[in-house]
Amino acid sequence: MDPVLSPHLSPTALLLGADPVVKGVMLTLVLSSVLCWALAFETARRQGVLRRALRATAGRGLASHAAFAGSIVARARETARVEIPRETGGEYRARIERAMREAGNELLTRADAGLSVLATIASVAPFIGLFGTVWGVMNSFAAIAGANDTSLATVAPGIAEALFTTALGLVASIPAVIAYNRLGTRMTGLARAFDAAIRDEAQAIAAAHGVPPQFRAAAE
Repeated sequence: MDPVLSPHLSPTALLLGADPVVKGVMLTLVLSSVLCWALAFETARRQGVLRRALRATAGRGLASHAAFAGSIVARARETARVEIPRETGGEYRARIERAMREAGNELLTRADAGLSVLATIASVAPFIGLFGTVWGVMNSFAAIAGANDTSLATVAPGIAEALFTTALGLVASIPAVIAYNRLGTRMTGLARAFDAAIRDEAQAIAAAHGVPPQFRAAAE
C-alpha cells in the first residue's frame, strides 16, 4: 500500500497517535483556525450592522437611528447643555464633538474587537507550527537512533507529524492574515465615515442649542 495513503498516516491518525507535545501543538492550531473563522465572520457581521446603520442616517443625522440616538446623540446633547464661562463657539462645538467621539469609540471598539486576535493568530500560528515541525523531526532522529535503522518506516511517523503541524500552522495563519487585512481596511473606511457623521451631527447640535451671538462667527 502506498505510504502516503496509509490510514496510519491520515490526519486523524497523526493527531491521535502523535507525541503529546506535537498533539498539543496540533490541537492549539486547530482551535486557532476555528477561532479565526469565527472571529472573522463575527467581526464582518458587526461591521456590516454598523455600516448599514450609518447609511440609514445619511442626510438625516445620527439622531434618526436608534443605535446612535440613545448613546452618541444623547451624550452630545447632555454635553451641549453644560455652560462653561468664556467658552468660544469653536470650543463649544469641539467639546460636543469630543463627547460624541468618546461614545462612538465604544461602538467602533465592539465592531473591531476581533482584529487584535486575528493579528495574533496570523503572526504566532506559523511559529507554533514550526515548533511542532522541529519537535517532529527530533522524534524522527530519536527513532533512528533507537532502532539503528534509517528506513522510511522508522522516520515516516515523525516526519509526517512535522509536516502536518507545518500545514496546520499555515491553515490557521493564512486565513487570519487575509481576514485581518480585509477587515482592517473596511474598519478604516468605516471609522472615517463615522467621524464625518459625528462632525456633522456635532455642528447641528451646537447650532440647535444656540451659540452665544458674540461667538457665532467663531463657530462657523
